[in-house]
Amino acid sequence: MRDIRVGAAQFEHRDGDKAHNLARIDDLAGRAVRQGAEIVSFHECSVTGYTFLRRLDRAALARLAEPVPDGPSTAALIETARRHGVVIMAGLIEAEGDRFYKTYVTVGPEGFITRFRKLHPFINRHIVPGEAHHVTELRGVRAGFLVCYDCNLPENVRITTLMGAEVIFAPHVTGGTPSEMPGRGPIEPALWERRDQDPEALRREFDGPKGRSWLMRWLPARAWENGVYIVFSNAVGYDDGTIKPGLAMVLDPFGEVQAESRALGDDVVVTELKADKLERAPGRRYLRARRPELYAKLVELHPGGRSAVTEPGWKVDPA
Repeated sequence: MRDIRVGAAQFEHRDGDKAHNLARIDDLAGRAVRQGAEIVSFHECSVTGYTFLRRLDRAALARLAEPVPDGPSTAALIETARRHGVVIMAGLIEAEGDRFYKTYVTVGPEGFITRFRKLHPFINRHIVPGEAHHVTELRGVRAGFLVCYDCNLPENVRITTLMGAEVIFAPHVTGGTPSEMPGRGPIEPALWERRDQDPEALRREFDGPKGRSWLMRWLPARAWENGVYIVFSNAVGYDDGTIKPGLAMVLDPFGEVQAESRALGDDVVVTELKADKLERAPGRRYLRARRPELYAKLVELHPGGRSAVTEPGWKVDPA
């Protein structure tokens, strides 16, 4: 790995409004480049919008989806990347034949680079899981990808690291959702509407168990136990009637928050990822200490032989 400046973005997307969302990506990418970013990461389904997908039937999802890399949104992202001279990562719904994927696209000034299909989608039953973990060489670093729920399973982060990842890009749309956990649950829309008049009330919600304090339970551990950088991007503001807290951040291989947005709105944070932190991170020692001969249980079938089921902490009605 070499030293590299990377941006993590947050913005309030509009449901199904690709033109608006692509314009926000363009603006924030330019802002990141002015701060020296070589790569800018945007959130899950940042091109299309996210939670409203739960209400789409198959025909509506088909109208929203498009091929990758030959679709118009990928072309628009490439044009933005060329204009700003930067690598851009953004999410959309991909159509391949009669299958739909939750896809994260990476493009640069030279064109399409790669894609990653979310391994654990749940928002719409017509979206199928991705087939594999993925790591690629990107601007002199080994980049891995995991989308939202994928990061909740430690196995996914560990496997991606074992495949050589030095930086894991982790686009999310999370926070402010119903939950059985104490203190969690929806964020009142009125707090978002009054963010200019009473920013402290909204900040308390964003920083509390509905947002940041929940992330801090597990996200730093993923970076620390594997000795990798994690670039976390997220939506902020309205998302199909829910409120998302943003909190775009970069965690270093020690599990420390190296850079973080404190904005109550659209923003991008840019920071330098230093190669020497990887060499010193305790997680790298833990990788060398592994004893795979003891881990057969990890690949056994679920109890009763049932198939894997991705279940969110809140109910998704089938469309």
